[in-house]
Amino acid sequence: MILSPFEWSIAKRYMLPGRSEAVIALVAGISITVVALSVAMLVIVMSVMNGFRGELIDKITNLNGHAVVQAYGGRLDNWEEVLADIEDTPRVTEASPLIEQPLLASFNGRAEAVFVRGNTMEDIEGLQNQVVAGDLSSIQPGSDNVMIGSALQQNLGLRLGDTITIINPQGRTTPFGTVPRQIGYTVTAIFSVGLIDFDERFVVMPIPTAQTLTMTGDSISMIEVQVEDPDEVNEILAPVVEELEGRAVVSSWQTMNASLFEALQVERVAMFFALSIIVLVAAFNILSSLVMLVRSKTRDIAIVRTMGATRRSLMKIFVTTGSVIGVLGTGVGLALGFLVLYFRNGIVTGISSLFGVELWDPNVRFLTEMPSRTDPMEVLMIACMAMGLSFLATLYPAYRASNTDPVEVLRYE
Repeated sequence: MILSPFEWSIAKRYMLPGRSEAVIALVAGISITVVALSVAMLVIVMSVMNGFRGELIDKITNLNGHAVVQAYGGRLDNWEEVLADIEDTPRVTEASPLIEQPLLASFNGRAEAVFVRGNTMEDIEGLQNQVVAGDLSSIQPGSDNVMIGSALQQNLGLRLGDTITIINPQGRTTPFGTVPRQIGYTVTAIFSVGLIDFDERFVVMPIPTAQTLTMTGDSISMIEVQVEDPDEVNEILAPVVEELEGRAVVSSWQTMNASLFEALQVERVAMFFALSIIVLVAAFNILSSLVMLVRSKTRDIAIVRTMGATRRSLMKIFVTTGSVIGVLGTGVGLALGFLVLYFRNGIVTGISSLFGVELWDPNVRFLTEMPSRTDPMEVLMIACMAMGLSFLATLYPAYRASNTDPVEVLRYE
């Protein structure tokens, strides 16, 4: 839609009402503000929801892999053969043996339920970037050194060099019953993966050390699997499921966390529709401001019509006026949304300090800080929706203006 110089000059005049039309200017300003806030909120909420899902997937799969092959009864014998078969499966990038067993840890009278995790040395070294204190190289097979999560360290009041006691109920049998197995380990490293459930529960040690503690001999409890495409993990591992039927169960990250990610998806869709209503409200604000403008400019419109302006020209003038409001609001909203996302954690911290409330509780949110991942296509869709609704809101007022009868309006002038 190309405007002539005449049409553009009138449109600019209507975009900048004079002092006598302060109410129209106020309504137009409110329309721009509402559009900007609605677009900003949509960008912020959708980016945070995407970031939350993405960070959860990354952190869960980083520690647990894309899938685990777990033996019935908790012991996988002849696991070297199973491991080799899994590694030979097309599109499987990595497979590692793993021991994971829920036990009890204590220190100075405090006790916490923990997961003892036995990893290969390669997997332990892969956690180097998550180590926040201590020396990871001190954890070697045959030593009594272990690594624990940062939240578990805080819960037990541990420091580097302290001894944590791991209690295994499956101890040795005596004439007086079973005596739980208790072994002390020196904490030489502390890690944080950013998932509170992992940081407050995991005790990591080499596989041989875990086998001694859990008394499983040379067997392991599961195999951790990484694949090329996490979203297609079930299809990739279908041959493995068929081969190990009756011996082990294959659980993907989608299966193990199905309820969590389904809840996130439902919440994401619900938030999008709820916030989209705000954009619709903004469009109605644009409509009302243009209706007010048309009514206040009825005489001017009639004069312009008598000077030769066509109905098409008037349609273009008022559609342009309303569309500019939508475009300005969308642009300001995108800028505001990106600005808030950039300073999101500082804003959350500041509000929490100001009002004395915990806005981002890791125990509830799973993650230690607010994540964000902006999807360019999603942002484009939000911008198009806002400008599209703004354009639709201009059609009725523009139609009313174009149908103004100059004879009726100027009859009594």
